[in-house]
Amino acid sequence: MTSYFVRRFLLILPTFIGVTILVFTLTRLVPGGPIERMLNEAALAGAEGSTTISAGIDGRGGSVLSDEQIEQLKRYYGFDKPVILSYFDWLGKVFTLDLGTSTRYTEPVWETIKSRLPISIFYGVATLILTYGVCIPLGIVKAIKHKTAFDNVSSALVFFGYAIPSYVVGIACLTLFAANLEWFPLSGFVSDDFDDLSTIGKALDILDHAALPLVAYLAGSFAVTTMLMKNSLMDNLAADYVRTAIAKGMAFRRAVFAHACRNSLIPLATSFGNTITLVITGSFLIEKIFNIDGFGLLGFESLVERDYPVVMGILVISSLLFLIGNILSDICVAFVDPRVKFGSGGSNQ
Repeated sequence: MTSYFVRRFLLILPTFIGVTILVFTLTRLVPGGPIERMLNEAALAGAEGSTTISAGIDGRGGSVLSDEQIEQLKRYYGFDKPVILSYFDWLGKVFTLDLGTSTRYTEPVWETIKSRLPISIFYGVATLILTYGVCIPLGIVKAIKHKTAFDNVSSALVFFGYAIPSYVVGIACLTLFAANLEWFPLSGFVSDDFDDLSTIGKALDILDHAALPLVAYLAGSFAVTTMLMKNSLMDNLAADYVRTAIAKGMAFRRAVFAHACRNSLIPLATSFGNTITLVITGSFLIEKIFNIDGFGLLGFESLVERDYPVVMGILVISSLLFLIGNILSDICVAFVDPRVKFGSGGSNQ
């Protein structure tokens, strides 16, 4: 098993290179890059009411910048080299923990990303804890009380939340509880006087602002995790080994929690590692609705503004988390189910 995980870790580098070189090439091929945007801004600033001037990377079309200035811009952004050479220049900087400079914020990409990470990590970890902390016990109770009134009512509520998009839930909560009832703040992660509050006051202020966004984050994930746990537990309760244990005199509660529950966690364990990426990326729609300056909104705005260094920086972090998350999923499965053995071919037996 150790050799299997070593091979999986060694595969991270070639997979990472394959993903990043594809996206890097696309950023060089799509129109509207940072140079074109800068040329258009310069043309609009110099036009002062005259006809709008449009120019391309080659500097033709009446650009307000000279050919020499355009060449300097191309060298600055790495557009003066072939794509493959520019990519390996960028990759070499990544290995030295240099993600480049944002073309929009004119500051190091890591500084731009680092300022958003605490907010995204807070919402991601809170969502993860609440989802598993509520859905696993709820799924267990629903499996034990299958077809009862509790099961039917809870299923209706869970699927109702799943059927409505999370951003719609966010808008509804914002309109009802923040705008109309004024129970919660309208937007932001903290209040304007956050620095003046006590430690307890700061914690309560964060929770006050986080309540509605967390409801929106959790609305869609509850149904999948709850029903997965319920159905998996019901399958194990109907298995021969559980019925045999009960027939030999084992209490039903002990048979459920000592045997069936552990095996029922295997489907959840297979997807647990992949959720690490969601801890960081978040949802740009929810962040936009609640004016949360998080990771998801940064990625969306970077794509719209063609801030490719930030886009690539986000890709570096998210792809590495996803690759490591896949390995953690296998570790979780091996931990939950000791019967799982990873053979030399990389398949679990």
